[in-house]
Amino acid sequence: MTPARRLALALSLLALVLLLGTVGYMALGLSPLDAFYQTSTTISTVGFREVTEFGPAEKMFTIVVIGLGFATVVFAIGQVVEFIVEGHLQKAVGRRRMDRTIAALSGHVVLCGWGRVGRSFADHVPGATPLVVVDSDPSRLDGCPHPHVPGDATDDAALRAAGLERAGTLIAALATDADNTFVVLSARAMNPSVFIVARARDESAGDKLRTAGADRVVNPHELGGARMAALVSQPHVSEFVDVVMHEGGMEFQLAEVQVPAGSPLVGQSLGDAHLRANTGALVLAMRNPDGSFTTNPSTSTELVDGQILIAIGTEAQIERLRATAAAHR
Repeated sequence: MTPARRLALALSLLALVLLLGTVGYMALGLSPLDAFYQTSTTISTVGFREVTEFGPAEKMFTIVVIGLGFATVVFAIGQVVEFIVEGHLQKAVGRRRMDRTIAALSGHVVLCGWGRVGRSFADHVPGATPLVVVDSDPSRLDGCPHPHVPGDATDDAALRAAGLERAGTLIAALATDADNTFVVLSARAMNPSVFIVARARDESAGDKLRTAGADRVVNPHELGGARMAALVSQPHVSEFVDVVMHEGGMEFQLAEVQVPAGSPLVGQSLGDAHLRANTGALVLAMRNPDGSFTTNPSTSTELVDGQILIAIGTEAQIERLRATAAAHR
């Protein structure tokens, strides 16, 4: 039994003795107020006089109340001291504060699994991205710098506690493909619009995860192999991409910019929009609304609603590109 449950049990027993004592004294002829007063003074052993003249029955009942009350009070005091001394009160207050923080989030990322893959994801996610971690092992969450929920991610209650219904993205990074599949199924049912990225250990699990509702499936082993192969065949290109995407050690960055509905860019060709001249950012590719890519687009390529521009430039240039795409809608 956890300290919090033991404390709750002790307080419940104390309340029960108060109730039984009050009812017993009322049965012996005292008024409700006098009965409660007599029970309280008896349990607390403050030594006040009886509220009325006691006969043998009242005295015997008082002896029983003293025995039960003293034992219950000692037990309750011990649990309160243990709860405070061991820091459980501070943890409980911190947990409530964290729950309020999570309740205020919207469009955040829910990360299921605080293992090696989950920690690596958290290290690379942009710092401004709100992140809530769910893991069944409370000891692994010790020192976690993000709001977290100790619980089984395959349990709907844990996902709700992490605010999945308001989340924008879910990362299923649990240890087994079966657990990740279950999480994806639950998450898709709970929030049909959430973007889901799932980890797959086995090749055969990819199709199952997609069928369950995952938007993207990542196999860390395949990625690791592909990464090593790229370092052998094209080491400079691979390292350049890593620096631009992850390390932040260069002035330039790769970014994606959406062309929203009603953007002034819609209907213009890439050449007519003069994005390079006006923003300084270079559009390397486009992802079309049907999911296909247009790489190295020509100046005659038309810009359409919902298109994603994949561009390279400085932070200021990327921001100018975003402003141009979204302006005067």
